[in-house]
Amino acid sequence: MKKTAAWGGALAALAAVPAFAQDTTAAATEVAADVIDKGDVAWMMTSSLLVLFMIVPGLALFYGGLVRSKNMLSVLMQCTMIAAVVMIIWVLYGYSMAFGGGTSPYWGGLAKVFLKGITLDSTAATFSDGIVLPEYVFIAFQMTFAAITPALIVGAFAERAKFSGIMTFVILWVTFIYFPIAHMVWDSAGLIYKMGAIDFAGGTVVHINAGIAGLVWAVVLGPRVGFGKDNMAPHSMTLTMVGAAMLWVGWFGFNAGSNLEATAGATLAMLNTFVATAAAIVSWSLVEGLARGKASGLGAASGMVAGLVAITPACGTTGPVGAILLGLAVSPVCFFFVTTIKSKFGYDDSLDVFGVHGVGGIIGAVATGILMAPGLGGTGGEGFAMGAQVMTQIKAVLITIAWSGIGSLILIHITRAITGIRVSSDDERQGLDLIAHGESAYHS
Repeated sequence: MKKTAAWGGALAALAAVPAFAQDTTAAATEVAADVIDKGDVAWMMTSSLLVLFMIVPGLALFYGGLVRSKNMLSVLMQCTMIAAVVMIIWVLYGYSMAFGGGTSPYWGGLAKVFLKGITLDSTAATFSDGIVLPEYVFIAFQMTFAAITPALIVGAFAERAKFSGIMTFVILWVTFIYFPIAHMVWDSAGLIYKMGAIDFAGGTVVHINAGIAGLVWAVVLGPRVGFGKDNMAPHSMTLTMVGAAMLWVGWFGFNAGSNLEATAGATLAMLNTFVATAAAIVSWSLVEGLARGKASGLGAASGMVAGLVAITPACGTTGPVGAILLGLAVSPVCFFFVTTIKSKFGYDDSLDVFGVHGVGGIIGAVATGILMAPGLGGTGGEGFAMGAQVMTQIKAVLITIAWSGIGSLILIHITRAITGIRVSSDDERQGLDLIAHGESAYHS
């Protein structure tokens, strides 16, 4: 209605303009065309590459360093192949299922299968009226999110899952779990989006989603041979720290890129990604030092990832001081889950996908409803109601947990029936590098 009234006022004003001036005035009063800013395009292309950098080499090296040397190559291959397969699926039908323009609250439809109808002139909306992006760069950016999310699950079943089973599961999982949740959270027609839940860069879509799927995998698959008896320490903390650092760098594309424009909103997300992560590293090291007497490199790397996970949903709506508080708060909880809770229940989440991504994502998603309060430095407006927003955030978390948990359980059993999901005990003892890929990461 406001646009209609404004347009009527413009026509009335035009009628009072002398005839000789009406041509130029008419041009000036036409409805402004959508604008593509070259700076925004350059930033989103860069952000897409940064998220790719998170997967390979970042995540691959982070996970690879955490496993035993006989399984290093298997982790590199799993991360690489998952990313490659999901990128192809994204173009074929994934983008359409997530952002196809349908009105369903659960999926985007099939109108853009094979990227039908998308050309160099196609655009995607940003958060600013009249400012758009070439749709191709939006497709590429969202494609990297789709590629990294199932790769995160690798850490839960590392060192014992069949390569063929992993790839079969991933194809099913992105189709029935990731694409619908991405639509529900980030598409304007989506169920969770319409609820008013805030997930700036993927706390629910990426981290809770992958973390819950990882937990289901760990429980169904069972522990590694020798779990709790054999030495399963990381074979290279150097590679793990290198991979974690690459994740931190790439995460700026993940978080600041989710602003979709090179504006002040992106700078807020960038600053929050710095300070929340720094606080979580310090917090984890302090807690570990108090609990065990020493602060470890593994703890610092774990805190780094926990901070990055927690700030992901909140990075665009939280003030920097709030981001520091979130970073300080998330590490003790994640530390408790990866030490006490995992030991108590006996599940073998090999590289703590649930304990860090799942739990950290839940904390970040719920805390988003608190930290966006303007009194705490957040971006909520004058009418912001913290209690109502927190309840909305909790509902979004519960929907994600249920969809991912139940769906992943069903898909794991389907995969088990098709290809099997676990290698034999003898193969596991020999190592997946040679068994699955016929080569080794190292030669002595």
